[in-house]
Amino acid sequence: MSDDHTRVQEFFTARAAGWDSRFPDDGPAYAAAVADLGLRPGDRVLDAGCGTGRALPALRAAVGPSGVVVGMDLTPAMLQAAVRAGRDREGRLLLADVTALPLRSDSLDAVFAAGLIAHLPRPAENLRGMARVVRPQGTLALFHPIGRAALAARQGRRITPDDLRAEDNLGPLLARAGWRMTSYVDEDDRFLALAVRES
Repeated sequence: MSDDHTRVQEFFTARAAGWDSRFPDDGPAYAAAVADLGLRPGDRVLDAGCGTGRALPALRAAVGPSGVVVGMDLTPAMLQAAVRAGRDREGRLLLADVTALPLRSDSLDAVFAAGLIAHLPRPAENLRGMARVVRPQGTLALFHPIGRAALAARQGRRITPDDLRAEDNLGPLLARAGWRMTSYVDEDDRFLALAVRES
């Protein structure tokens, strides 16, 4: 396991038990972002870096009982918190590394990724891996329940010009990885970039 992965696991393991209680009001923002992803009944969707599974209920509601929902995370403690919250009933939880997706090519209709991009060790390569598992014209949502400025303020830092989530950086990054950005929202109460997998 790389140092990047070890740091991510250590960070989230220490916070897993109280994660949901730290952010108790995020549910509506997750539901709205999932709605904007445009899923249909029967679709197959991955919640990449699902953490405690906060998106899983909305993803399940969107794809219905005939759809497939997979929540994947690198940190066992986060998946255990998802199980304690009962979110394993909404989809299959998988302990795996989203930078090396153990999924067939073109096997999904969409990927939902909340707060993930900042933790990707090789963003272009890792986003390309997500494109591989999504069918052509499938979709990607890069989401955070608060915008870049609000998140930076919460973390006591400033936004820098090299921030991957800046629109001028993210669009070209996605394009290099096989995605075309179709919308971009960065407001105090949410960040959401949507993209379509190019053929």
